[in-house]
Amino acid sequence: MTETIILNHKQIEQKINRLAYQIYENNYEETEIIMAGISGNGFTFAEKIAKKLSEISTIKITLCTINLNKTNPLSETISCDIEKETIPNKAIIVVDDVLDSGKTLIYGLRYFLDFPIKRLRTLILVDRSHMIYPVKADYVGLSLATTLQEHVRVYFEAENDKVILM
Repeated sequence: MTETIILNHKQIEQKINRLAYQIYENNYEETEIIMAGISGNGFTFAEKIAKKLSEISTIKITLCTINLNKTNPLSETISCDIEKETIPNKAIIVVDDVLDSGKTLIYGLRYFLDFPIKRLRTLILVDRSHMIYPVKADYVGLSLATTLQEHVRVYFEAENDKVILM
């Protein structure tokens, strides 16, 4: 199986910078944004975006992890490691690394629907657009046309971050 690097470390950093500025432009009046990363690479990507946002704005960024079973979301309770009292009336951005069918993202969003929130958006590094669920990415690093047989893998490894198409 051949592997092609579609984003290297420098390109991922450029995407993070652009996405952080887009988030800031759309939320400059907010005092706090909750960045909810889906466990694993989603949370790592949320950390990177939050770090850049903190450098370019005075908005308070609260990071949290959404824990769910990605292959069978209904088999376990979806949880988030944030105090429920801090969620109401906040702008929330749910973050993941790759958007494929939309299943993981839609269940990640589901957690916040029980709260009276101000705004709920999504942030994705790579959007493959093989949607089965009615969900879209509001902020996208890279839209990539792939076949169903191809796979996208994201590796966050210090200075060796990369996105590979297999």
